[in-house]
Amino acid sequence: MARRYAPGVTAPTRRIAHLDMDAFYASVELLRYPQLKGLPVVIGGGRTRLDEALREKYSDTALRFIPVEAFPVLRDYTGRGVITTATYAARQFGIGSAMGMMKAARLCPQAVLLPVDFEEYRKYSRAFKAVITEIAPVMEDRGVDEVYIDFTAVPGGQREGGRVLARLIQKSILEATGLTCSIGVAPNKQLAKMASEFNKPNGISIVHEADLQEKIWPLDCRKINGIGPKAEAKLAAQGIHTVGDLAARPRQALVEAFGKAYGAWLHDAAWGRDERPVVTESEPVSMSRETTFDRDLHAAHDRAELGAVFTRLCEQVAADLQRKGYTGRTIGVKLRYTDFRIVTRDQTLAQPTADAKTIRHTAGLCLKRVDLARRFRLLGVRVGGLQRLDSLGKPAAAPASPGQAATKTIADSGSLF
Repeated sequence: MARRYAPGVTAPTRRIAHLDMDAFYASVELLRYPQLKGLPVVIGGGRTRLDEALREKYSDTALRFIPVEAFPVLRDYTGRGVITTATYAARQFGIGSAMGMMKAARLCPQAVLLPVDFEEYRKYSRAFKAVITEIAPVMEDRGVDEVYIDFTAVPGGQREGGRVLARLIQKSILEATGLTCSIGVAPNKQLAKMASEFNKPNGISIVHEADLQEKIWPLDCRKINGIGPKAEAKLAAQGIHTVGDLAARPRQALVEAFGKAYGAWLHDAAWGRDERPVVTESEPVSMSRETTFDRDLHAAHDRAELGAVFTRLCEQVAADLQRKGYTGRTIGVKLRYTDFRIVTRDQTLAQPTADAKTIRHTAGLCLKRVDLARRFRLLGVRVGGLQRLDSLGKPAAAPASPGQAATKTIADSGSLF
């Protein structure tokens, strides 16, 4: 609800912050292993035999005292894993998120390799967000490591354009967790997100409406959140490379080239217009589970293994839905082939469900519309079109037992595996 002000009282200038934790997963790991600070470190994959051997060998030693030379390094890695994140020292070698670890090993073979520990990251995520809401309660959760915050009516939120409050939040998070973050403060979400990238790591950047031409227009179009590779290529083909180039194009020209909604949005984004509020509670759009295999699998040659994985993914999604109180109508599958091309298929049901058997049956039908003659390295299951269970007035179906779901559903669906 919009805040009302008495006649003659001027509403405060809108100040929205985007806070992004610095190399979050890697920074959490460096709290456990401070001896790795300053070294190239990559985070990716699950715990391996090497990791277990390391923990076993040094079971009587505090983690911070494990010798650096004892950690696994990329040159010894073999497998199909991808990097989740990397320290800034590793990024200097060209290593980035979603890069295959074998490729990263060629770029920086000496980089230390640590497994992903989502439980630990979620713990620190909850901790830094609790610090924020104690200071500025209007916060929008955008994932494990980033949030939007409405500074407008918070004490200190207007001072120096929001810099005073941003400093307080940075200092408080560091004291509570040992982690650093970067904050951008601007008149809206779009500009705030762009600003948070200006001065990483551990930086604060302030943007006012009057700064648009100086600070925003010289940037590449891709810096606008919502412009992806395809849109960037299409813009470049029309001679539009910077945000300033985009702002110079008439709205109608962009609408004709990109469609009514997206074209109008491009024009507004280039001119720094964004009226989206900071939403403290938001409903999930979908829930999904996926897994990347250690080796490429084939639907015919690895049918038993794929069948078990497929069933488990469907059961996990069903359990997630039931635990969080949702049902969904759109069931989909996702495959990534050996050339990294991704294909998805989905199907919408007449009635929403959270039942593992129904999800697997429908996902199995989706698989029949996918090319399974090729090997693939990733398989995922997604349920979208979510509805809250309490809005339906009836309980979710109980999850089937793993054995029952695997046997009965395969027979019912005619699944390819």
